[in-house]
Amino acid sequence: MPEPLRVKNLSFSQEFIVLETEDEKKASMPLEWFPKLRGATIKELENYELWSDGEWIHWEELGEDLSVEGFFSFDVAKRKIKETIVA
Repeated sequence: MPEPLRVKNLSFSQEFIVLETEDEKKASMPLEWFPKLRGATIKELENYELWSDGEWIHWEELGEDLSVEGFFSFDVAKRKIKETIVA
């Protein structure tokens, strides 16, 4: 069974969340896709905790949780949708 994906680095801009894992996978997504995150300030976004040894990201103040595995699964699905539309 493969090792679970864990957060190495998490960063934000006004428009994107960027996640890098310990095994060097990197993906970004628009904050617009996350209703509880999209209106948050950078300070609020940076006020997160890592749960389950870095497998989950939790924002107490914003009431949001993201799994690292889900983040990357969603990124793959998004790319497949774009490829289908472009093709």
